[in-house]
Amino acid sequence: MDVFVCAGCGAELTAAVSRVALPVHTHHGAWEQLHPALMEPATYAVDPRPTGPPYRRWTEVGADAAARQGVFAPRYSVSFGARNRIVIAPGDSRSMTLILEKCEGYCRGVDGRAGPNLACDGCGRPVATRMDDCGMWQTVWLEPDAVVRRPSGPSAGPRPGWGDLERAEHRVPPVELDGSWNPRWEAAVGVALAHLVAVTEDRPVLLPAGPVGELLGDAVARWLPAGPDEPLSVEPAGPGIDPPRPRPDVLLVPRHPLTGASWRPPGDQGAVVPLDSGVWAYLAHPGGDTAPVPATGALPEGVLRDDYPEPPRRPWYPLPANRSAFVDTLVGLPAVRSPRLRRFHEDFERAASPAWAT
Repeated sequence: MDVFVCAGCGAELTAAVSRVALPVHTHHGAWEQLHPALMEPATYAVDPRPTGPPYRRWTEVGADAAARQGVFAPRYSVSFGARNRIVIAPGDSRSMTLILEKCEGYCRGVDGRAGPNLACDGCGRPVATRMDDCGMWQTVWLEPDAVVRRPSGPSAGPRPGWGDLERAEHRVPPVELDGSWNPRWEAAVGVALAHLVAVTEDRPVLLPAGPVGELLGDAVARWLPAGPDEPLSVEPAGPGIDPPRPRPDVLLVPRHPLTGASWRPPGDQGAVVPLDSGVWAYLAHPGGDTAPVPATGALPEGVLRDDYPEPPRRPWYPLPANRSAFVDTLVGLPAVRSPRLRRFHEDFERAASPAWAT
């Protein structure tokens, strides 16, 4: 466990927190919706990429400067903010006060557009940014040059590992209780499709029958080509699921919940596409859904209350991929500079642009 303190006066700014992988949906939510906290209590993650203001236009900085910021294809703007910013749940923040003149927001909250909006109670130094506006996961971002990490003792429980993916509680259902698609799923699908386009070099793919094909098929059909090329096979693999033999062209694998590394079979060097671990767990082990079961006395593990509403049905429209997650991930992959993928990106952006913008 770690505690982050103010680099200026040493005041403790967080509760004890333990590092986990940065969620793939960190910067991608559903527009005009309020979201819960991004991070689980007592956890933190680090974003190695530049994030936040200042932003500069791609046309002003050029391809080389943008590539140094981790953007390898044209975007309207490129972040020149700090690298390695630390994100925590707002409830784990301590001894910080809002800087009211920096609390701008689009709609129902603050969006951090003016930079750090939280000051240390001890010395008044700007140390973090609270973000909770529409379409944003609720977060507090600690500025890496304004805080110091101090070890605070061992973790309260076992560190997450591959074995957690086979537990029912790790699975993230695709549908919210109100019957809408889960925005975490929409972002995860967008990120995964960008990796799929990159590893297949924009060639058609063939998804397996079952949950993978049912839930991801429409997004793949919309954004990946049908084309004359022979389709490449895609199959899920990971903890508890060995790759089929012969090996498919592409394995759909989970990210480690602690490190974010992609799962691989021992000695395997073939193409893999990483997927949010909770989303992958649902696709790979779909039979573990909980359901309302009448019960008396103490509820057994995995059983919901008997007065709980019926689980929501899937929306009438197919699961969409978050476009921002798809494009931001694709332009952040060096592979997008290949001629074939560069053409794909240009065609995709041109097709998505409104007529008045062309």
